[in-house]
Amino acid sequence: MLSVAEHFLEQQVYPMALDDMINNLKKISTPVRTNNRDMRLNSINSSITTKAISWWSPLACSIALDAVKTVQFEEDDQKEVDIKKYAKVGKIPGGIIEDSCVLCGVVINKDVTHSRIQCYIKNPHIVLLDSSLEYKKGESQTDIEIIEEEGFTQILQIEEEYIQQFCEDIIHMKPNVVITEKGISDLAQHSLTQANITATLRVWKTYNNRITRACGAWIVSRPEELREDDVGTRAGLLEIKKIGD
Repeated sequence: MLSVAEHFLEQQVYPMALDDMINNLKKISTPVRTNNRDMRLNSINSSITTKAISWWSPLACSIALDAVKTVQFEEDDQKEVDIKKYAKVGKIPGGIIEDSCVLCGVVINKDVTHSRIQCYIKNPHIVLLDSSLEYKKGESQTDIEIIEEEGFTQILQIEEEYIQQFCEDIIHMKPNVVITEKGISDLAQHSLTQANITATLRVWKTYNNRITRACGAWIVSRPEELREDDVGTRAGLLEIKKIGD
């Protein structure tokens, strides 16, 4: 109908049939109640049945509806829809189409620092850092002259004490999980593992920001400045598992 009407619109003919079209559309249309999930799924299915994914239409419709609910945020009688802030499409090689789902949380494609850490933690307490947990290297080239054998041992001891102090500041907050955007030394990994803390390193800044909104934590630059309010406690579950390859 629109393609036929376009020819007359180009000739500047007044669209007199518009009112009749609207009235007919109202007669044949069906009002959709937003609180009726089955009715909304039927509406989505009408557009999916003509696509290649129609074979998995029940799954695709459910994912589409759940994704729309995820990006809608209501506060103080105001509705906000933001597809960049509240949702992200993640593609993981391997598996089957039926493995696809809408996850109400944050997915990070990172491995843990130690094989003996916890992989399933309910109600975790999370600390987010944008600093490294390793000995700080000099910005310019530094030469150290060691005259006696004890000098080398003393340098290693200073480095260990420096890292150990970082770890003690973190352990004092009693977190279950530590996520940093930088590196973690072997000594720091050992100390955190001994305290039963799961650690993940070199996480992108964008992911750290998403985790902040998910668990209520604050990103801290210096471990010695950690406070109880900086620890995120709103997350319901932290799970580490392998998907595909």
